[in-house]
Amino acid sequence: MANQEITFGDNEFIVSKTDLNGKITYGNSLFIQMSGYNEEELLGQPHNIIRHHDMPAVVFKLLWSELKKGKEIFAYVNNKAKNGDYYWVFAHVTPSYDTNRKITNYHSVRRKPSQKALNVIKPLYASLLQKEKIGGINASESALNQILKDKGLTYDKFILSI
Repeated sequence: MANQEITFGDNEFIVSKTDLNGKITYGNSLFIQMSGYNEEELLGQPHNIIRHHDMPAVVFKLLWSELKKGKEIFAYVNNKAKNGDYYWVFAHVTPSYDTNRKITNYHSVRRKPSQKALNVIKPLYASLLQKEKIGGINASESALNQILKDKGLTYDKFILSI
């Protein structure tokens, strides 16, 4: 049955790699299993093949902005499986470098998020998504920046605090 939440174990990790354009170059067996696609269907595809429609675009704007600057980023992400099921992850995404410190690809390790964190993230993302539907990505970015300012936290400190 589609549109059901699926989960994975607390001690399991979903791993994938993409090229500089976000196309999948590697996925571990758990990544493949959770996505519902087979490896041939995933390799070479844009990573957003598993993007859930309930994810605010501002999260990915922030993610790509940080990665292109050579910084790591942590984010909570709702992914969509091929059959429409979905699963939440706590992602740690990092650039990978060659010996000349040039970014060669991106590497993401995802673990199961805590329920405590999801209790904060789900309403936040719903609010940001609503702002995007009305005023576009700039509206959700402004809303997120205001929330962070009100909390007196950077994005990183906020995400790691929940």
